[in-house]
Amino acid sequence: MKLSRGLGALSFLVIFQTTLLAQYLYKDEVVNNPKFTHEVELLGSELFEKTGIALRLIMIRDLPQGMNIAEYQTNVIKEFTAPTVLLTFAELNGKVDILANDASLYKYFNKKQVLSPVASTAQAVAMAIFFAEDFEDFKSLLTSSGGTILPLLGNKSKGGGVAGKYSAAMYNGYLDLGEQISRSKNVELSMATGNGSEYVMMSIKIIFYSIIIIAIFMYIRKKLSLRRNRLEVQ
Repeated sequence: MKLSRGLGALSFLVIFQTTLLAQYLYKDEVVNNPKFTHEVELLGSELFEKTGIALRLIMIRDLPQGMNIAEYQTNVIKEFTAPTVLLTFAELNGKVDILANDASLYKYFNKKQVLSPVASTAQAVAMAIFFAEDFEDFKSLLTSSGGTILPLLGNKSKGGGVAGKYSAAMYNGYLDLGEQISRSKNVELSMATGNGSEYVMMSIKIIFYSIIIIAIFMYIRKKLSLRRNRLEVQ
């Protein structure tokens, strides 16, 4: 009986301490990986120490009923008084968003770039050429690149499964935001230096070449269709 109580007390203490330490991975209902939590906490704490800006990551299964992601973030961010940037992922809703509790914080990072569905400039050019419906759409696609979250979330799960994909994508975006904020503040993060994830880089390459191949295929099919239509008219 005493042993059971002791183990119970120890388990409670570990859970309690983990909760206290998880300041920057503010909520995680998706990955639940101690290593992932540790990496986010290290990066977040170093960023806050050097810049005074708290970059917090929230990963939830589902948004509250009747609430969109912007409304959810607006409610959560009220809990913080320090300059705070929230990066939020809602798994079942397929939504990712970024919110700062002060408009002045947006000058330290490029929200549009981080949340772009296109990973590289080459992809943006290919998509603009082959998929734009009009000139405005062309310009929008051409200037939307450098995404560090959505291209990975859209990729098929590899060896680490769905949770591995989510952790890779969200840490990649978290790292991108942290590096942008630190550069804007003229400081360097030791956690960010040389921490390129092999999985992340490989995923981006796979996505890039897949889109290029699809774009070429669509282009050839369109040309063949136009040629066939001209022959039918003749």
